[in-house]
Amino acid sequence: MKLESTEEVPVKSKAPWLAVVGLLLLASSIYAQDLTGDWQGTLQAGNRPVRLIIKFSPADNGGWTGALYSIDQGFDRGLRQPLVSVARQGEQLQFVVDGGGGAFEGRIASETIEGTWTQRQSQPLVLRRATPETAWNDPAPHSSQLVTVDTNVKVEVLDFGGSGRPLVFLAGMGNTAHVFDTFAPKFTTAHHVYGITRRGFGESSVPKDGYSADRLGDDVLAVIDALNLTRPVLAGHSVAGTELSSIASRNPTRVAGLVYLDAGYPYAFYNAERGDLVLDSIDLRRKLDLLVNGPIDSRPTIQELLAELPRFERNLQERLRELASIPPPPPEPQGMNVQRAIMAGAQKFTNLGSVPILAIYALPHAFPGPPDDPSRATRQAADLETTGAQAAAFEKGVPSARVVRLPNANHFVWRSNEAEVLREMNAFLATLK
Repeated sequence: MKLESTEEVPVKSKAPWLAVVGLLLLASSIYAQDLTGDWQGTLQAGNRPVRLIIKFSPADNGGWTGALYSIDQGFDRGLRQPLVSVARQGEQLQFVVDGGGGAFEGRIASETIEGTWTQRQSQPLVLRRATPETAWNDPAPHSSQLVTVDTNVKVEVLDFGGSGRPLVFLAGMGNTAHVFDTFAPKFTTAHHVYGITRRGFGESSVPKDGYSADRLGDDVLAVIDALNLTRPVLAGHSVAGTELSSIASRNPTRVAGLVYLDAGYPYAFYNAERGDLVLDSIDLRRKLDLLVNGPIDSRPTIQELLAELPRFERNLQERLRELASIPPPPPEPQGMNVQRAIMAGAQKFTNLGSVPILAIYALPHAFPGPPDDPSRATRQAADLETTGAQAAAFEKGVPSARVVRLPNANHFVWRSNEAEVLREMNAFLATLK
């Protein structure tokens, strides 16, 4: 080839070659980046169309990373399923969704990616690049921003608008603030309403650490500071009770009130009479370590262990009976297990200070199946005992709190019993000064 010749080339002829090489490099750079952004496609789930959004972004290793959002399934639009692998060779693209959420193989062509989606069975799927005109935007009445709460950690904050005392909703385990998209706007006439997606979920950062109860509580306080909110009311669902109780026990003057939406469980208020397997396991691990590596005189630690082990054994037997009646769990997601990290960082809260509190329990919870189903009756009876004891302990341990029990309500109490939850929350909010 002439380019390998030792013959001298006139200077004026080098320019076209350099221009061609430059254009090729530019084209290659553009081509390498053309996955970045949102791609949209529709699958058929039976007779129902299901819209998917795939977000691709460059990975630190020079490859690609991404996530899938199934925006028509469930009521939490912000739920994010990471892509555990994205492989691209030229025009060919493959990716796999975490936790057995499906796999795709197809061909990239300008503004489309055509291929096959496989999840139990295969079907064609065409992904089209989203544009400002075609994007499936969130219809909920809120704006969204990322707020820095820790070093290299940002959390998603939704602003539903409104005026008056700030009211901040905190999502439960595995959910995002979008879970309140239809409920939060009902308070905007008297409150400026926000929602927070905790670290590890949705659009928030997913760091390797920082999931202890107090650190998660500090994230909420960091948002309050960043938005200049004065003594807001916090309303938390499910495991968000841990953030509520962390703030109540350490910084009660920072908030005007707390609402526990089926969130007043052992991670929010510890019932020493019954104990809790997870919290007691954490405490047991600490005491066993103290027994081995602690002071020479280990008699106090041994006495504590002997007093607590019978309750721990009883709770182990109870958990074994529960596990025998439920099917095996689905495949565990790869990468950072945020839910396990949150539970490992739980604490035993026994003093919630003097913060005004409303605690709403689904008691007993609604269970699927016909009313005369014996297994359903058995589960309800067990729930009446365990959740009933927890609600009674919360009521006794926090005598100033208003504790409300909603029979046969769903764990997402504001969805199954919206009118009752609205009534209770508005009455509670009206008492705060």
